Amino acid sequence: MEVDSIPQQTQDKKPPIQSADLVVGILADLDRDGVASLCEGLGTFPGSPRIVVLQRGPIVDAPLATSPSDCGTTSLSVVSWSSLDPEPSGALQQSISAACLSLFAVTEKLKARGCCLVASKMESGTPQWVGQLMQPLLDADFHLVVPRYAPRSLQGMLNSSVLYPLIRCLYGKRIHNPLGPDVGVSQRLAQKILGNNRNNKPGPGRTHPLASLVPMALLDNMPVCEVHVGARVYPPTDWTNLSSLVAQVLDPIFLDMERSAAFWQRTRGSLPIPARGKPSSVSPGTEILDTHRMVETFQLGVRDLHEIWSLVLPPAILLELRKLSRLTPEQVHMPDALWARIIYDFALAHRLRTINREHLLRSMTPLYLAWVVSFGRELEGAESAIVEKRIERLASAYEAEKPYLVSRWRWPDRFNP
Repeated sequence: MEVDSIPQQTQDKKPPIQSADLVVGILADLDRDGVASLCEGLGTFPGSPRIVVLQRGPIVDAPLATSPSDCGTTSLSVVSWSSLDPEPSGALQQSISAACLSLFAVTEKLKARGCCLVASKMESGTPQWVGQLMQPLLDADFHLVVPRYAPRSLQGMLNSSVLYPLIRCLYGKRIHNPLGPDVGVSQRLAQKILGNNRNNKPGPGRTHPLASLVPMALLDNMPVCEVHVGARVYPPTDWTNLSSLVAQVLDPIFLDMERSAAFWQRTRGSLPIPARGKPSSVSPGTEILDTHRMVETFQLGVRDLHEIWSLVLPPAILLELRKLSRLTPEQVHMPDALWARIIYDFALAHRLRTINREHLLRSMTPLYLAWVVSFGRELEGAESAIVEKRIERLASAYEAEKPYLVSRWRWPDRFNP
């Protein structure tokens, strides 16, 4: 994405900004007070950097001055993020992708050392949390800084059950939220993502900048760290309408998996990455699952999607799924090893284009719902520490089943019925 000019500040008619040390893009739906609180934390950022804050949509009566004298030692400029529509149309993942490319392009143009995408609201509302994501870019030469949110049992389930354990298994690093969505990115990594995006033709195979951050950083030996930022405010989950979300999230992950196969097939085990801050204790979630309806969806999938699944899953797994479909919601329990193998099988089918990729990933939804019922019932009302231990146990199962993935990837015909 090309950026012809950096927009002028709205509070006065100063010339367009020519350079900066850090760029912050606010994609989160923050009100005036929320933006003020965030910028208040940035105003005391150590080291006297020049920070440009890109606020989505027009800035009306912005509560912040933009001179160093009003913001401690930090020079802070708040400008309108005019490259994005105030209310982006289309899918959430597409909006985040456009925001990332826009933010990276501004970072490159201003020759900033790094940037930070703010896509979430945080429960604590601590104004310093964005600065905590950015600080390692300046003082420790990290190229990617990812958040580590305090976990709750029924929040961020797609990340807990697929993204974290899969990325950990593939690339050998325990990055708990590999897709952020709140991230700090160095200029070098931002430029690498932009260059990759410019070299690839538009279309379904194009990389998603947020999904490619971790693979690209690790394949290029760029240091990565994570920061404990507290509890994230998640939007309500519509468990009856997940197919589109599952397809949008997993498609770019599986694409990067295909591109980096030579790397991850050599990786064994996993190691933690440097972490900053302290874990915060949060109360258990209050969300209640409609397990009967979710299991009914799974049972319908076993009946109606058998033709598709039989092209993807080996007979032994299909047999296990049929057994599960005969159980009541209270009895459904999907073993970790079975779930990991299902993910690996769908990743392989995605690579082989067994069927249309979107149809393939949408057909995963009933299987995902069965996993959520099993996983959620185990952790109902659990504290964060217990949730974290359970997620780690699942991730270990992914690692234990990796030889299955490597074998299927190298010799897919051996497993076909």
